[in-house]
Amino acid sequence: MTAALPAPTAAAAAPSRWWRDAVIYQVYVRSFADSDGDGVGDLPGITARLPHLAALGVDAVWLTPFYASPQADGGYDVADYREVDPLFGTLADADRLIATAHEHGLRVIVDVVPNHTSDRHAWFRGALAGGPERDLYHFRPGKGTDGQLPPNDWESVFGGPAWTRTTDPDGTPGDWYLHLFAPQQPDLNWENPAVHAEFDSILRFWLERGVDGFRVDVAHGMVKAPGMPDIGAREQAKMIGSQVLPFFDQDGVHAVHRNWRRLLESYGGERIGVAEAWAPSPERLALYVRPDELHQAFNFQFLGCPWDAEAMRAVVDASLAAAGSVGAPTTWVLSNHDVVRHLSRYGAGDDALGLRRARAAALLMLALPGSAYLYQGEELGLPEVTDLPDEVRQDPSFFRTDGQDGLRDGCRVPIPWEGEEAPYGFGTAAGWLPQPASWRSLSVAAQTGDADSTLELYRRALRLRKELDGLGDGGMRWQQSPPGLLDLVRPGFRCTLNTGPLPVQLPRPGSLLLSSAHLAADGETITLPADSCAWWAI
Repeated sequence: MTAALPAPTAAAAAPSRWWRDAVIYQVYVRSFADSDGDGVGDLPGITARLPHLAALGVDAVWLTPFYASPQADGGYDVADYREVDPLFGTLADADRLIATAHEHGLRVIVDVVPNHTSDRHAWFRGALAGGPERDLYHFRPGKGTDGQLPPNDWESVFGGPAWTRTTDPDGTPGDWYLHLFAPQQPDLNWENPAVHAEFDSILRFWLERGVDGFRVDVAHGMVKAPGMPDIGAREQAKMIGSQVLPFFDQDGVHAVHRNWRRLLESYGGERIGVAEAWAPSPERLALYVRPDELHQAFNFQFLGCPWDAEAMRAVVDASLAAAGSVGAPTTWVLSNHDVVRHLSRYGAGDDALGLRRARAAALLMLALPGSAYLYQGEELGLPEVTDLPDEVRQDPSFFRTDGQDGLRDGCRVPIPWEGEEAPYGFGTAAGWLPQPASWRSLSVAAQTGDADSTLELYRRALRLRKELDGLGDGGMRWQQSPPGLLDLVRPGFRCTLNTGPLPVQLPRPGSLLLSSAHLAADGETITLPADSCAWWAI
């Protein structure tokens, strides 16, 4: 067991800026480890499995929402931000998890969901009853002769209109309320000072319990354009991340993040804010991590980049330039709980090909300057589960007939720990989503000690990342390389990635440290296999 971190409220003697090159592991709470046999992961289950994360070599753990919630959207519909949902445990369990993580040298980042609440939140129930809480949300009269049409043409990210009509206490049709996600997730009105005050209080509640930071859900979404104008186009979800929309990436969100930065800095221990922000360019994403705003922002351009050396280099250059322009670190992420796992994206139906590319992509990501995020199970080489029966799906987008196809469930299947049969040590009962039979060979126990396994590749890479002075934060430069190859150099270190379909022969770049596939050597010439990556000491 490593030494505990300093007490969360004690100011650090010398700022480490730990977040600039941290490797942060995302735990999707309901799918990590189940302690009570109900088939759903929980906080005590996570606490019991923290030694896996410490042995893996990550610096921090990010927990998806575990607050009181009807679970209409996996906990991102929060009914009470200061209570733990009984499905996941208790406040005492949360305190124990935070303390145990610190004993293992792991920092803890929790989700905060400020764009919307649950429709079961006390505020929204008061609003529906006609109380003063109505001004805490966006209620508008409808269009048409009887108000039967939505107030504007905005669409939900989950499909269908972004408005739902209410029923007044006398039973007659009432106004409409805005929900950019599910109808059970009404958007908050951030023009109301009471909303600002409430979230300041929520952040303080968890900071005083010892958390080390917050991942800000929909950090680009709280502020809406004045007048809520029509967009004049359909399939608006496909426009997110490619242009500024009147409900996303409005300039007013930055005042919220500046206030939160001041709040975070009023606590010792280098607490951080991480923006889940969809922006149409690296330059606009960089606005979220200016010196007086949040510390990090997820780099979705990297996540969405195809398996192509030229495209990858362009995204890396643009990301580093944009973040560097405001003095911020870049983050790198390949998967999360909202997208198809990168093994399956890269493989396009061929899991063997996808695994080769996923292993290589992981080494590239961990070689780049900045901070990296891992999604639970990627260290095991888990593929997307694409054959879930309709009756077990829980993703709300699956039930919106004109929306997305509900593939988010496929990346949320509980991960395997040990054993020959499901639930593979996840718990004592079948998990809330069924695990494939093929996962018996992908469990933590099955891969531990196997030098060729994906788990051991991650463990070695994370150990080297800490040991080598040239990795983490700092600069890099590209070496000239043939098409399909990326060749980057950092102090004392070199990384070569072959994205092409054929092996490539190269002069030996240095002393081999690690590779995602077996390399062949002939004197001072090495052969880098297709879809592989290698690290070298130089």
